[in-house]
Amino acid sequence: MRIGELAKRTGASVKAIRYYESIGLIEPARLDNGYRVFDEHHARAVTEIRELAGLGVSPQRAAPFLECLGLGHEHGDDCVSSLAVYRDTIADLTRMIDALAARRAALRHRLEAGAGRTFTKEQTMTDYTILPEGLPRPEDDGAADHLPGMSVPRLELPTSDGRTLRFADLGRGRTVVYLYPLTGRPGVDLPEGWDAIPGARGCSTEACDFRDHFGDLLAAGAERVYGMSSQDPAYQAEVVDRLRLPFAMISDEGFALADALRLPTFAAAGHDRLYSRLTLIVRDGLIEHVFYPIFPPDAHARQVLDWLERTPA
Repeated sequence: MRIGELAKRTGASVKAIRYYESIGLIEPARLDNGYRVFDEHHARAVTEIRELAGLGVSPQRAAPFLECLGLGHEHGDDCVSSLAVYRDTIADLTRMIDALAARRAALRHRLEAGAGRTFTKEQTMTDYTILPEGLPRPEDDGAADHLPGMSVPRLELPTSDGRTLRFADLGRGRTVVYLYPLTGRPGVDLPEGWDAIPGARGCSTEACDFRDHFGDLLAAGAERVYGMSSQDPAYQAEVVDRLRLPFAMISDEGFALADALRLPTFAAAGHDRLYSRLTLIVRDGLIEHVFYPIFPPDAHARQVLDWLERTPA
């Protein structure tokens, strides 16, 4: 067969086959006109080289396996020399893994140190990463249409500052309560498939946006601001401290508010129930306005600020 047919048969590129030839792994026959010709033995050799490469054995180390096949063995690793290559490759991979693990540990240390710092000269995006491109946008499924005009329930929930918040006694004026699924921590993986859930990613960036616009929100007519999720008060207190939030976070581990107001929730890997991202504007005991769905979360505080400025009390 010609080199193009060999490439098609084995899935290798013509360039790769020529490289294998250049380092002595295969040696085609030559026709009188100088064209290379290959046979089934070459196809078996190229397949072996590609399978080894997929396991981390470079073509430069593949010669013992091809020699083993050339001796008539069914498998390229039926010879002791091939097993030695396995051991050497495993040792190399182990060194690489150790080096990468050390780099990861150093990066996590820097990440944890940097994530808790305040930034005085620039607006921050503290979600341990900039929000990835292409996050799915949540659609309005009508799950919050019933909320405007409802009275807030007579619930008492713990807050990150060790106090208890009574929803029915928020006080006069406007209160902003933004609900979110969960806030991640540096070095701790988010639930599997988190980025694929519309509206899930971005809880820490949302918190930082409310932090950075906290003074503006008060100046625009908000009397108080709270964040809220189903995470416990101790976790919330750590988030407030790490992100330097100027407001308390509410903890609703039992989804009492969700049940009382029929708020939208969703499930994710390892979590039977999480709050969907939603913001309530409460005024004098009534829900005056609802933001739902919310996207992008890292600009949501500015959306609330714009609404407050357009809709004076």
